[in-house]
Amino acid sequence: MARPDADFTWSSWLDQVAALNELDARIRDLEQGHEPSLGVLFAPTGPMQELAISSGWGEAFLALAERYDEAMACEAPDRDPR
Repeated sequence: MARPDADFTWSSWLDQVAALNELDARIRDLEQGHEPSLGVLFAPTGPMQELAISSGWGEAFLALAERYDEAMACEAPDRDPR
């Protein structure tokens, strides 16, 4: 997300600053013991997937999204990760 060549055209973020601010806010929530909603970031056609595809790191994103889904499934087996 912080790479200079990141292409935000198809993501819901206006630009790199907006994307990084949102991610930083979610990280702060985690650090303070709150559980932020992360599913939308990893959802198919969500902002991070759109950014990843248009920026050339779609495969890496899919691997990360899979790890996220697995972690959420381990944490709460009856909970939909999205």
